[in-house]
Amino acid sequence: MKPRNAQKTLEIFKVRLATIINPNHPLVKLAETINWKNLEEQFAKKYSERMGAPGKEIRLMVGLQYLKYMYNESDEMIVQKFVENPYYQYFCGNEYFEHSLPIDPSSMTRFRGRMGKEKIEELFKEILKSANRSEQLREKDFEQINVDTTVQEKAISFPTDAKLYYKMLKELTAEAKERGIPLRQSYKFVAKKALTKQAGYAHARQMNRSRKITKKLKTYLGRVYRELVKSTEQKDQALLSKLALAEKLLTQSKESKQKLYSIHAPEVECISKGKAHKRYEFGCKVSMVTTSKNNWIVAIQAHHGNPYDGHTLKASIEKAEAMTNWEAKNIVVDLGYRGHDYDGQAEVQIANRLTMKKKTKSLIKWLKRRSAIEPIFGHLKSDNRLERNLLKGKDGDHINAVLAACGFNLRKLYAVFFLPLLNWLKNQLEERYFLFSLKLSEQSLVFALK
Repeated sequence: MKPRNAQKTLEIFKVRLATIINPNHPLVKLAETINWKNLEEQFAKKYSERMGAPGKEIRLMVGLQYLKYMYNESDEMIVQKFVENPYYQYFCGNEYFEHSLPIDPSSMTRFRGRMGKEKIEELFKEILKSANRSEQLREKDFEQINVDTTVQEKAISFPTDAKLYYKMLKELTAEAKERGIPLRQSYKFVAKKALTKQAGYAHARQMNRSRKITKKLKTYLGRVYRELVKSTEQKDQALLSKLALAEKLLTQSKESKQKLYSIHAPEVECISKGKAHKRYEFGCKVSMVTTSKNNWIVAIQAHHGNPYDGHTLKASIEKAEAMTNWEAKNIVVDLGYRGHDYDGQAEVQIANRLTMKKKTKSLIKWLKRRSAIEPIFGHLKSDNRLERNLLKGKDGDHINAVLAACGFNLRKLYAVFFLPLLNWLKNQLEERYFLFSLKLSEQSLVFALK
């Protein structure tokens, strides 16, 4: 059921947040720039009119999502810190200070699933509107934009054949046990012992023995798979999907395309970006569009299937223009976008140091600004939860990328409101230091006269 409106009644035994917080605090200013009413109207459509208990306030749920990605916290930690921090409570729409947990942390997961990737983009769009209202992001800034891609890694262990065979074997035997399908042998103990042996041989660089144990694990999996396929029991959709994964795992080889790298996250792809310290990354490709002058993220998307960078350019620009309702004029990309698919009105400039001398001075300046997008990827990964995605499925990849961009832009807005507060504190300290110095000089004068 739709959330009810918060009842603003006078509470005698509760403390009003307005009496204990600083109205000039950046989070207070930030909360005032966001159009919460618009978000409530957008997200209310995802709730049933009559069925179920009333949901929690939409501003509370949205505010917690913003704070989670802004401060790089887990669902559990952000809910706990909500109780400790009055500014968090004010940002999420509370009028009085609360001493109890507002929600169960699992409610944040269900909220993201209920909204879906389309509605989550409304959170990102609202941050861009807030930046525009604060005169930090203008239409003129969108004329020059940078586009690039990175890899958003999934929260999986490094895939090896032996580990995948063992995990798939455990999944199939568990499914058979749940449905009461008898197996001649489950290989529960011998498979675990074989996996331990394989890891020991691989660590000692005894590769022939290691490969022999891996082949044995594959044999165990093949036997259980064929036994389940031949069983006369009625197979439901969950079991059929597991059998399809097992078949894909058993038939894939070194030369296969679209391999299976994880049992619980089959959408994971192996991507090589040519990094010296990390040859292969397992996740999905993410494209991002930023303003060249002041580094606001104006669009971000997750792409599956490991597409060529140039084939993501058109979709990235269309997404950026849809988010801002502005038109780009100059797009700067790196050499990975040669042969791109963009056919719009904007001019695409490929930053190439070999041909840069032939360009005009103003164009060279913008081409050199292309590299400003690289540290943004670093901040997104280290500060806004893009480095290791914990959300499930392909939709989870897109949702995590969009919310990470929300967190980055919120931190930029926070810095805008923090600077005046810093100057105010500086002035207060200077004023107090001046009064203290004056008082000391008066005391010295009195002491000298005595």
